[in-house]
Amino acid sequence: MRAALFTDKDTPVDIVDVDLDPPKSNEVRVRITAAGVCHSELHLIRGEWEAPAPLVPGHEGSGIITAVGPGVTHLAEGDHVVLSWNPYCGECRECIAGRETRCHKVSTVINATGTLLDGTSRLHLDDAPVHHYLGVSSWAEEVVVPATGAIKVRDDAPLDVIALVGCAAATGVGAVVNTARVTPGSTVAVIGCGGVGLNIVQGARMQGAERIIAVDLSPERATLAKVFGATDAVGSAVAAEAIRELEPDGVDFAFDAIGHVATTEAAIGSLGLGGAAVIVGLPPTGAKATFEPLALAEMDARILGSNYGSIRPQYDIPKLVDLYMGGELLLDELVSARRPLDEAAQAVTDLADGVALRQLLIP
Repeated sequence: MRAALFTDKDTPVDIVDVDLDPPKSNEVRVRITAAGVCHSELHLIRGEWEAPAPLVPGHEGSGIITAVGPGVTHLAEGDHVVLSWNPYCGECRECIAGRETRCHKVSTVINATGTLLDGTSRLHLDDAPVHHYLGVSSWAEEVVVPATGAIKVRDDAPLDVIALVGCAAATGVGAVVNTARVTPGSTVAVIGCGGVGLNIVQGARMQGAERIIAVDLSPERATLAKVFGATDAVGSAVAAEAIRELEPDGVDFAFDAIGHVATTEAAIGSLGLGGAAVIVGLPPTGAKATFEPLALAEMDARILGSNYGSIRPQYDIPKLVDLYMGGELLLDELVSARRPLDEAAQAVTDLADGVALRQLLIP
């Protein structure tokens, strides 16, 4: 099959023919319908994150199951699925407690070694193993993933668009609903209006936030946030100051959807009494932000990290698809381009240049 291949930060992503092994126990094979292009891939390709290589990128996608491995009983050939980059083991302490996004095997095996849950790869090039990316590798015509990473959804949902539920929507909306637990009447600031940031905005809208301030370097992106529910749009490089001009006493919740040191510090600096800064965007490895512990203590404020929106994939992903089909969750408005898989390298360039929102690669 054809797949995008990343080898190192100095070599452009290339489209090559790779071999894909059949699914093993508790795995499924999926024909990809669409794969999203996210800033996580940009971090990877720039060399800002450490990952085993060579690998097939892509952690957001959707498709149709074409084969199931031994032991899989809840999925069948022909099922429509959204791929989850948290294919949890279901056996570790965190999974048993219902905290699948903290799965021990995901962090120590899948993410650390670039393999599937059993510590081996299904991808090969010239008989040499190729690594999986976050247990998904959706920039390909097909994938083999753990069965817990293929979430069955309703058949009438458009498969290409709902690929975005697998990361952008789950991460953004989940950060609001599950991590921060935003309450009705709250004041919310969102720093960064990319795919995840806009989903934070609409998550805050759905939770009944009274004021939602969207801040982005691009005035156009900030204005787009109003489509998703923002009450105020600010194009500014000094986020904390911009937020405090509108809310002098600070906000109840501030979300960093970018993950730069400056945006993390801005989220913390824009809080009011009892506020919570939620770090959703992921920074380069080793980045460090600073804050005043005394100020946070005196304000009774909090800093929260949000991994994958603290979701439970099997429950939250189908629910988000239902919200989209019901018109409450906006997804079509996030798609800035649909491109063939051959244009994966150009899609990354456009994302880096800020000329794209959420692009879909169509194999």
